[in-house]
Amino acid sequence: MRNYEFTVIFDANEEKTAAGMEIVSTAFADAGVEITKQEDMGVKILAYPIKKQEKGHYVYFELKAEPSSIKGFEQAFLLSQPILKFLFVNKEK
Repeated sequence: MRNYEFTVIFDANEEKTAAGMEIVSTAFADAGVEITKQEDMGVKILAYPIKKQEKGHYVYFELKAEPSSIKGFEQAFLLSQPILKFLFVNKEK
């Protein structure tokens, strides 16, 4: 397993943020991903509109996952409505 940093921007609406968190946590649990740190960074104004939204709810994760599972997450999260943007970064040791 490798260490990754994962930052996700959800729709600023509380209901959509909760739905997005459910999607992310379910996907991670199903793949056996270990979340070592989770930080809610709150709602921030976006630099440019994303999916016609001016604000986004940022959440940061540090996790341990298999490299093969990351590609599956990317495909699933791209199709998810409450997720505006996300980024996986391979964390150095």
